[in-house]
Amino acid sequence: MNPEHPIRRETAHKLARYALFSFLVTFILARVFVFLIMSKEMPNLYFFMHGTHVHHLNYGIFLMAAVCGYSVFRRPVGRPAEITALMYGVAMGLTFDEFGMWLHLGGSYWQRASVDAVIVVAALFGLVGFARSLKKFEKRHFWASLILLAALVGFGIVLYSAGNHLGEVYGQDLHTLEMDSSP
Repeated sequence: MNPEHPIRRETAHKLARYALFSFLVTFILARVFVFLIMSKEMPNLYFFMHGTHVHHLNYGIFLMAAVCGYSVFRRPVGRPAEITALMYGVAMGLTFDEFGMWLHLGGSYWQRASVDAVIVVAALFGLVGFARSLKKFEKRHFWASLILLAALVGFGIVLYSAGNHLGEVYGQDLHTLEMDSSP
């Protein structure tokens, strides 16, 4: 424990789980809302400034800046730390949902890079939130971790293959939907 800011490891794991939860919920809701807006099933909620669509990754960046500033200067503990972790997950979800667009400036919303980035960030949150302490890492944990790693690699290969197949089948339809929804 740090004497300046006492926080138990379990608390850090709990905060990572909160961030993971809000990250995944935000990503899923963002994707659902964008699809519903583009398919004209719900009103256009996009914000335009002087004819320019302000993407939700910008909201995520501003929220992340506020959350990180609050974390650094206030160093919350207890309930405020839990709310901060939830808000951090929301900010990360909004930002990484459009990762492909900031990686390939001006690209399509439906880029594969965004989903891949979300999977990587979710995995990192999951590792911090659920991984055992290295001090307690024993031989049986090594074998369980090795099996889990093999399963994750296999899952990654299947996910990549399925994603490529879905891109081939539905990619043009999603691109057309995106172009038809532009003002």
